[in-house]
Amino acid sequence: MSGQVPLIAARLKACSIFAGALALSACSTFQPAATTPAATPAARPAPAEDAPVVSARMAEAQATLSQMVNLQDRLYRVAAPLLINNADLCKTQARNLLGFTAKNKFSYPGDYAEASRAVLGYGDRLQVSGVLAGSGAARAGLRKGDGLISVEGKQLPTGQNAETLAAAILGPLSSKNAALSMSVWRDGATRSMSVPVTRACAFKVDLGNADNINSYADGQRVMITRGMINFAQTDEAIAFVLAKDIAHNVLGHAGTMRSSATIGSIIDNLVAVKPDLSMLIGSAGVKPVPQEMDAAADNLALYMLARAGYNVEHAHGFWQRLANQYPASVLNGYTNTHPSVNYRLAVINKTVADIKAKQAAKKPLVP
Repeated sequence: MSGQVPLIAARLKACSIFAGALALSACSTFQPAATTPAATPAARPAPAEDAPVVSARMAEAQATLSQMVNLQDRLYRVAAPLLINNADLCKTQARNLLGFTAKNKFSYPGDYAEASRAVLGYGDRLQVSGVLAGSGAARAGLRKGDGLISVEGKQLPTGQNAETLAAAILGPLSSKNAALSMSVWRDGATRSMSVPVTRACAFKVDLGNADNINSYADGQRVMITRGMINFAQTDEAIAFVLAKDIAHNVLGHAGTMRSSATIGSIIDNLVAVKPDLSMLIGSAGVKPVPQEMDAAADNLALYMLARAGYNVEHAHGFWQRLANQYPASVLNGYTNTHPSVNYRLAVINKTVADIKAKQAAKKPLVP
């Protein structure tokens, strides 16, 4: 799941894509009918927009959507080995997953619905929007763009709310079966395939449409902002941030700090195409993480990174660079909510040394 996503018109402010529920919130311009038609002048039709205005707006929507999709694809690619290679460390938060996401044009509000048709070829039918590398879906040959027709003989829904309705079908089936029989539409023909399930950490990884340098974990989801991706630059550095938040979720820190609702509302807002950035004024209600919790998350995250094939020796340098450029005084920055930098760096150094020793001795990489 880089990124200069412009804001869209204010009329879309209340519309947002809730990635956790995979549902598009409804926006309505409903107005009650007049009770005395004779006394009410006939409504005049709204003036048509000039073609150049519509064309420019659509071009902007297409560019924005393309950037968002590219960033989300990158997050999925970076997160894949962290989620799949650490199922045993995620314990009760590991699930049998099919390893793909699917969307249709109704996954996006307003102009973005039509933009998704032009950019991604989306229509009423759900199409595979991302395949987790190393998953059962990837091994089965499922591709981005495949149209979802049926699973285990059950027709998959189309149209509005298709994501939510499909998830209600796919979720129970994937939890009970080693593989699912699926039919997909590709290159003008129906194809049948058996898609094995994959045991993985069951955390949703989302892109946050904001330029603050931060990431969020609410116990169920992980979000990294566009600003953090731009700062991190490399996939390895993005992995450091994702692993840290996955570890916070595994350790239940949001629940312990009673911040799940606050952080969850921030994630719900920032996954929108056009988020309400006023929510990030001040501290946004996010409490600083106590140093012991932060250090515990760093320790677990480093093991997850090593098991996923990332170079943990570079972690110290990344977190030091982040703290130097965006110190705790920068509101809504990462260091502001993770202020115990020196304590964390000492723990990171010790954990990296322990991991290297276990790797040299060919011992299991378990904290």
